[in-house]
Amino acid sequence: PAVRRPDMAIARQVLCLSAFLSLPHARAEPIRYSVAEEGESGSVVANVAEDAGLAPAQLSARRARLASEDGRQHFRLDRGTGRLVVAERLDREELCGQSATCTLPFELLLANPLQFFRVEVAVEDINDHSPVFPEEQVTFKIPETSNPGSRFPLEGARDLDVGSNSIQAYSIAPQNEYFSVSYGSRIKGKKYVELVLEKPLDREEEAEVGFSLIAVDGGSPPRSGTTQIRIVVLDANDNAPVFTQERYIGQVLENAVEGSVVLSVVATDRDAGPNGEVSYQFSQAVGQSHSLFAIDAVTGEIRLTKPLDFEAAENHELSVRATDGGGLSAMCKVLVEVVDVNDNAPEVVVSSFSSPLPENALPGTVVALFTVRDRDAGANGKISCALEDQLLFSLRPAYKNYYELVTVSTLDREETARYTLAVTAADAGSPPLTTTQTFTVDISDVNDNVPVFNQTSYTMYVRENNVPTVLVGAVSASDADEGPNAKVTYSLAPAHPAERPPCSCISVNSENGQVFVLRPLDYEQVRQIEVLVSASDAGTPPLSANVTVRLVVVDENDNAPLVLYPSQDSSPASSELVPKSSEAGYLVTKVVAVDADSGQNSWLSYHLLRATDPGLFAVGAQSGEVRLRRPVTERDAPPLSATAALSALLLNDFSDVHLPHSSLATEDEGGSLTTYLIISLVFVSVLFLASMAAFIARKVCKSKELKGGARALRLTTGSGNSEFKFLKPILPSLPPQHSGMGRGTGDEQEFSRGPVTMEDVAPDSPGTLSAEQFNSLSFN
Repeated sequence: PAVRRPDMAIARQVLCLSAFLSLPHARAEPIRYSVAEEGESGSVVANVAEDAGLAPAQLSARRARLASEDGRQHFRLDRGTGRLVVAERLDREELCGQSATCTLPFELLLANPLQFFRVEVAVEDINDHSPVFPEEQVTFKIPETSNPGSRFPLEGARDLDVGSNSIQAYSIAPQNEYFSVSYGSRIKGKKYVELVLEKPLDREEEAEVGFSLIAVDGGSPPRSGTTQIRIVVLDANDNAPVFTQERYIGQVLENAVEGSVVLSVVATDRDAGPNGEVSYQFSQAVGQSHSLFAIDAVTGEIRLTKPLDFEAAENHELSVRATDGGGLSAMCKVLVEVVDVNDNAPEVVVSSFSSPLPENALPGTVVALFTVRDRDAGANGKISCALEDQLLFSLRPAYKNYYELVTVSTLDREETARYTLAVTAADAGSPPLTTTQTFTVDISDVNDNVPVFNQTSYTMYVRENNVPTVLVGAVSASDADEGPNAKVTYSLAPAHPAERPPCSCISVNSENGQVFVLRPLDYEQVRQIEVLVSASDAGTPPLSANVTVRLVVVDENDNAPLVLYPSQDSSPASSELVPKSSEAGYLVTKVVAVDADSGQNSWLSYHLLRATDPGLFAVGAQSGEVRLRRPVTERDAPPLSATAALSALLLNDFSDVHLPHSSLATEDEGGSLTTYLIISLVFVSVLFLASMAAFIARKVCKSKELKGGARALRLTTGSGNSEFKFLKPILPSLPPQHSGMGRGTGDEQEFSRGPVTMEDVAPDSPGTLSAEQFNSLSFN
């Protein structure tokens, strides 16, 4: 079971409270506990969550865990209750050896936010080891001449326990009158055990003395160890060897090669002969490192048998016995101090590392927590850490040899998505040794970039009367973020948040930004439409940007000119008065027309289409003004006309005349009617040819005066009988050019036609023209 130090209970509470009030990471003073060794796995040490001021629920929520410098987990944390329990059987002697105190330090680490507490558990010794002598039997050869009070050093027993559980006393059993045991401390706390001669020996009375030497520790109950002492009484050799020093100290570099001399011990014996000859050997003491050394039995020179390691043991203690030829001996201690050499590079142990790191992490965010250590000593073990070539991250000391890797400014994933941080730990040796730990920090995306259109505004064109769902263009926006934060969708947006989208005739594809016109547009009703297109990403919350799309309707020539004056609705048509005395250039009237189209489609030009006398009138192509081209003459007076009723027969040709049966009374009447019809046709043909000849002659004479538009003759017929209406001249020829062009109508035509001949009118009947053919003739 765990044992708390009574005197630490109140102190620990005060320390925990002050730690939480002063530092957010509670590093000021460690939380200390004590536990007896050999405790079973699962034994409760204490409720560390309670002592750290944490609720048990926080332990799981913040992923609490234990971390130690050497990586061994002697304890484990019960996150449900906050208790600290023993993870494995604790052997104080295995963990700390002969150290007076045995403390196991570790950290309680928490995340979100990063926090840690230093915890130290002292392993208390129990009396689980008995004293052990290095030899089961020790033989002393003591001259009988030895004086009372003579002391004979012994190798003391060794007890792996410490403190009160270590050896406390020695005794002899059974008691005898010759010897007693003396023990205590002399040099720097080193204990000694000696046999003290209480009474002179008499070899003749007793040649050997035997008894047991008992070592007793202070445990409860106490434990003891025994060795047998055999005293052989010698004769005559009354001087024992004496070392020149009670304690020899030597230093050797840890990288010294095998066979290097450490030091030499010297002992002298005042006896002569074999009794004064001294030999040296190591005492076979338990746990000593004599296997690393060899001693010359004659010279006392101590050499290395294998290389030393400062990190394994900083010093070695040896016991050397000097024995003369008569069996007398003396002992000395040899302390070999290993001098450290900078042969260990610093070690970097990462306790916590966070990656990826969001790009909106605040300055001061802890990225990694690590500790550095060096097994060397002194300057060789003094470590400094540096972060190479970084402006956005820095190192700061956390606790003792702990360091934190933190951010010092804001991050931008769009600028740099990954950082490779190299932390170099260097010791102060000569030459220094270094270790580099690399941290690869990935920066995770945050939706901090608004979509950006590739144009500040868009102008698209569509012709009026377009087909429905016509594609007129596309908008495009990009987002510097990645993943869903960079996925852009498009939609129509109202000009103001409270409004609805302005136009139902425009649609935008949400995936690719293509803009469609959904229904036909009329340029005369709407010439331009402006809408806002919004590009939104898929982040949380989403970010959006708007752009103006201007749709320009392009005019089509789909409106004919409209004559405003003179009005075309009046019946009969309005007449203009022209005095007979009018001169050339007289303004007869002005035609006013408009066109609903725009641009070139609305540019109007005026042309004279028909006129009784094309040479009399002229119209301004741009102004529409109708003026006289020459003075009015008597010949320009309106002609008189008469109407005659005619009957017409339909004939295939003039050689085959058939009359309807209903109109023939007798065969004689039919012949007479045919004769009259032929005469009439001949008269009409002659009259027509004469008119044509006169008209052609007149046109040749006045061809230089005739300009402008021309008119055509239209021959019309009545419904019941044929009527001929001859305009002046009777049958004029068409002018050389007849044009009907309206600028802006889109149906521009230009044509010319020469004089009309009989072949043009009736090619099948030269020189003659039937009534029906004449009635059906129209000149434009």
